Amino acid sequence: MKSLSCWLGLAVLVCNLGGLAWAQAQKDAPNARPMATKPAGPLVDQWRDSGMKGGVAAGGAEAVEAGLQILREGGNAVDAAVATLLAQSVTDANQFCFGGEVPILIYDAKRKVVEVIAGQGAAPRLATREHFDRPDGIPGSGIEAAAVPAMLDACLTALDRSGTRRFAEVAAPALKLLDRGEYPWHADLARTMRRLVAAEQAVEDRSQGLRRVADTFYRGPIAQEIDAWSRANGGLIRATDLATHVTRVEEPVSLTYHGHEIIKCGPWTQGPALLQALQLLEPFDLAARESNLPDVIHLSVEAIKLAFADRDVYYADPLFEQVPLSTLLSSGYAAMRRNLIDPRHASLEQRPGDPQGGNPLLAEPERRQGLGGPSTDTTTCVVADGDGNVVAATPSGWSGVLAGNTGVWLGSRLQSFNHWKGHPNQIEPGKRPRITLTPTLVLKDGRPRFALSVAGGDLQDQVMLQLLIRLIDFKQAPAQAVTAPRFATQHFLGSFRQPPAQLGSLELNPEFGESTISELRARGHRVKSLKPPVGHPVVIGIDPESRRIEAAGDPLAKRHAAAY
Repeated sequence: MKSLSCWLGLAVLVCNLGGLAWAQAQKDAPNARPMATKPAGPLVDQWRDSGMKGGVAAGGAEAVEAGLQILREGGNAVDAAVATLLAQSVTDANQFCFGGEVPILIYDAKRKVVEVIAGQGAAPRLATREHFDRPDGIPGSGIEAAAVPAMLDACLTALDRSGTRRFAEVAAPALKLLDRGEYPWHADLARTMRRLVAAEQAVEDRSQGLRRVADTFYRGPIAQEIDAWSRANGGLIRATDLATHVTRVEEPVSLTYHGHEIIKCGPWTQGPALLQALQLLEPFDLAARESNLPDVIHLSVEAIKLAFADRDVYYADPLFEQVPLSTLLSSGYAAMRRNLIDPRHASLEQRPGDPQGGNPLLAEPERRQGLGGPSTDTTTCVVADGDGNVVAATPSGWSGVLAGNTGVWLGSRLQSFNHWKGHPNQIEPGKRPRITLTPTLVLKDGRPRFALSVAGGDLQDQVMLQLLIRLIDFKQAPAQAVTAPRFATQHFLGSFRQPPAQLGSLELNPEFGESTISELRARGHRVKSLKPPVGHPVVIGIDPESRRIEAAGDPLAKRHAAAY
C-alpha cells in the first residue's frame, strides 16, 4: 500500500534501537501501579521471524523468549502460550496482571477442533447494580472494580485439555523474572507461585497436579488470604466468589469471509462485531479497491459503525441474556444493514438494527451514556507449533490493586459493565462483563492459516479488520500487515465506563497521505491525524503449502516475535 516501504523502514529503525526505552520511571512503593520488567540478559530483539518448528509473537521480549524456550524443549503451542502469558504478567505488568483475564482460542491439531477457553471472571456476589447506583457509578480503578481473577484457571484449563507440560515447567520462566526482584511485589508473587508449584508436586498425575494448583489458589489458603485482604480494605471479592469460579470451555463463533473461516469468542466479548463487519464488507470486493485507499477506509469504517452499534445494544453474557446472535450474523440481516452504507457519505448517527423485528434500524435505540474513563491497554499472545497446534490469546488486567502480601494484582474489568436497569450488559452478581478482548483464528480448508491478537480496547476489532483485509484480500505477509498505517473511529459507546460516541470521528496515521485524508474529509468524516501505533497487533501466519510459520508484531507498538 502507499507509503508502505517508508513505514517498514521506520518500523525496522525503531526495532533496531534495541528496546532501550522499555521501562518507565516508577516509584518503588509496594502499592504503586505495576510496571513492566526491565529487560536483562539475552533478548529476542526482533519484531519478525519465521521457522518450521514453532513461533511466538507477543509483547515483552522476555515473555516471547519464555514461550520459545518451552517450544524448543518439546512443549506444544499451548504449553508455550501459557509460559508466555505467565511471563507477561511480569514483563507486561502495566498492561496485564496475574489476577486479570485472558480469552483464549485454541486449535487442537490432534482433535482438529477450535475451542474457546473463556478466561473472564464474573462480578462478585456483592457487586450488585444497587451497590453501584451512585453518582460515580462503577469505578474505573481500585478495589471495587475487580472481577474474580480468571487468568490462572484459564491457563490451567488450557494445559489440561490441550497441553503436555506441568505447571511448574511453564511457570519457571516467570519465576526467573520475578526472582530479579525489580519491584517489591515481585517477591510476594514469586512466593505465591512457588506455593502453587509445591501443591502440584504433591501428586504425580499431571491433570491432578493442575487441579491442585487451581484448588490452592481458588479454594485454598491463597483464596482465604485474598478474602481477608478484601474484607479489610472495602473490596467485594470473597472466598465464595473464588471457590465457585469456573472456566467455561465454549464453542467459538465463526463466519466465512472470502473462503476463510474467521473464528471468534462469543458475545461476552466484542468479537462477533468483527464478523458482522466482515459480512457487511464481503460483496464490496476490497481486493479490487486496493489502490483506492479512501474507498477501502470509508467502507471499512462505515461497516464498523453499524457492527458496533449492534454491539452496544445487544452484546452481553449469553448465560444471562438472550443475545440474538444467530440473526445478527445472518446473511439476510447483513443485506438489510448493508443498504445503510452510503459509498460517498459518512454516517453521523449511531444506527443499531432490529434483528428481532427484522428491520435494518431499531426504532428507539438506547441513548444513555456514562462518565467515561481511560483504557490503560492490554497485551497480546499468539503461538504456533510444527505439529499444527495454534493459540491466540488477548491477556489483560490493569488499574486494579495489589491483593495484600499475595503479590497478585487484580484488574478493573467491572468497569466494562454499566448499571442501567434493563440493559443486557448491566452489572449482576455472577455475570461476565462484555469485554473488548478479542483474539482471532483464521482457518483455510479446515487448517489454521492465521492467529491474531490486538491490544487497544475498543480499537481491537477495528485493527483486526484491517489486518484481515490486508492478509486475505491484499495477500500481504504478516510483517507487512502489522506495520502498515492504520485508522480508527470512536463512533460507538465506549467500553470503559461508557463514554459517549464521537459521531463521525476518524483518526488516521498521517502516512496515508494528504490526498487520502482530504478525500475522506470530503465524504464527511471528521478526520484527525493520529500518531502511530493505532492498536498493538501481532500475527502468526502458517503457509498452506510449506507449513512455514511467520511471526510478526508491530515494533512501534513494542511487540516482539521469534521462531525456529
